[in-house]
Amino acid sequence: MSAPAAARVFGLIVIGDEVLNGARTDAHLAAFKAMLAARGHGLAWYWLLPDEPAVLTRHLALAMADQVPAFCCGGIGATPDDHTRACAAAAAGVGLVRHPQAQALIEGRFGSAAYPHRILMADLPAGCLLIPNPHNQIPGFGLQGLWFLPGFPQLAWPMAEGVLDRQYPPGQPLQEAAVEVHGVPESRLIPLMQEVGGAFPACKVFSLPHLDSADGGASYVLLGVRGRGDLNAAMQALRHGLTAAAMEFRESGLVPGDA
Repeated sequence: MSAPAAARVFGLIVIGDEVLNGARTDAHLAAFKAMLAARGHGLAWYWLLPDEPAVLTRHLALAMADQVPAFCCGGIGATPDDHTRACAAAAAGVGLVRHPQAQALIEGRFGSAAYPHRILMADLPAGCLLIPNPHNQIPGFGLQGLWFLPGFPQLAWPMAEGVLDRQYPPGQPLQEAAVEVHGVPESRLIPLMQEVGGAFPACKVFSLPHLDSADGGASYVLLGVRGRGDLNAAMQALRHGLTAAAMEFRESGLVPGDA
């Protein structure tokens, strides 16, 4: 079996006034985190944007200038409040043109009822790639590292999985391991965290206080490392540092593979 590819991180952009005003609850964040983690990748950032052309164009241009691929959910339909297709074209500095393959797919799906409105979904940024839609054949599109999908989860998620499976080989899974540190304020752990982080730069050292519900005080601090590959050496360094400082700790049950 070949070794896993290098893990990647992705951005996620969810577009829609209905999410911002509370008419709908965003389900994409949790779904994309799980989808990426299952393939050994991770989520780098998440934006929730309105159906406002100036805001969309500005943020899409920023995302295109980044080296992080991103999924964008929402606003690629044909109604007047769907601005994402035009804003993506503006952000990329290209025209919005009728894509022949997208046109054929939409005409094949709706026949004469594709006109005059549904066919507008075939007007896409010049030079974009189509993303197959197994549900209703109306494609999404990819442009400059961004993958544009419908807002509806039942459409967007299978399309995103297809992009990941075709474009990005699975990476090495992210893992975590930790111990519970008792009777010590989080601030006293900072020097040890800095020391271990410097010795193992491929890992991220983290601390997470768990509060006592009765008085709001910290009942313990979850102290650990997060990374890809073998975490044992970094965890041993954490345990050794805690023991040397006479800090009480116990194993948390969070072991590599639980991320």
